[in-house]
Amino acid sequence: MRHLVFAAFMAVWGGAAFAQDVMRMAVTTSFQSSGLAEILLPAVADDLGIEVQLVVVGTGQALKLGEAGDVDAILVHSRSAEEAFVKAGYGPHRREIMYNDFVLIGPSEDPANLRGTQTAATALQSISDKQATFVSRGDDSGTHKTELDLWKSAALDPVDFGAWYKAVGAGMGAALNTAAGLDAYILSDRASWLNFGNKGTLELLFSGDPVLFNQYAYLPVSVERHPHVKGGLAEKLEGWLTSPRAAELINGYAINGETLFTFNATP
Repeated sequence: MRHLVFAAFMAVWGGAAFAQDVMRMAVTTSFQSSGLAEILLPAVADDLGIEVQLVVVGTGQALKLGEAGDVDAILVHSRSAEEAFVKAGYGPHRREIMYNDFVLIGPSEDPANLRGTQTAATALQSISDKQATFVSRGDDSGTHKTELDLWKSAALDPVDFGAWYKAVGAGMGAALNTAAGLDAYILSDRASWLNFGNKGTLELLFSGDPVLFNQYAYLPVSVERHPHVKGGLAEKLEGWLTSPRAAELINGYAINGETLFTFNATP
């Protein structure tokens, strides 16, 4: 399966060695790139005795895995696609867990002058006007869907762009590496950017527009549609992800003093 990366977190962390139950959860590459899984999964194993094996893909592919019953739960960040998934009966509900924001990254010399813009739409318009190299995920991920919505808000369509627009069909980490190699602009979630180690000359150049809000949600897969999925384990994990224990770990996860996510699950 294209761009499918399996990341099974088994006995490599202390508590995971004692996990009795195993479930599969599809997650976005941006979640994986953030490093938060390395904080949460060992705690889940310790607290619940559940080994959560991650299938790391874009949001679109994660939802397809849920539709096929190939995973027990999903953690993604594209509200309209998530709501369509639930409406179609592939999942019983959608539960918000945490959020951060999207940011525009680019070369420090900033040829498109993103630092001087006031909205995400005008920032992208400036990139287009300058035909400055821009790297797109191009993989039907939540980040890619957001990027396309932002171009649309600027009355622009990537199908009309020239060679300066490079859709790489890759996950967040790989796309950031490409942008670093090309000294290009890119849309990233803040957590992946902060955890990215190969920044080169790239800098965070634009953020703060409310349209860049980035909500992550948990969706258990329907046991009515797919009786073989592990609904009981998915329910236990959901309870844990919305608990004070998860809130403490999520809110406490920081890099260089900057928090990567904010917990906002309701009881």
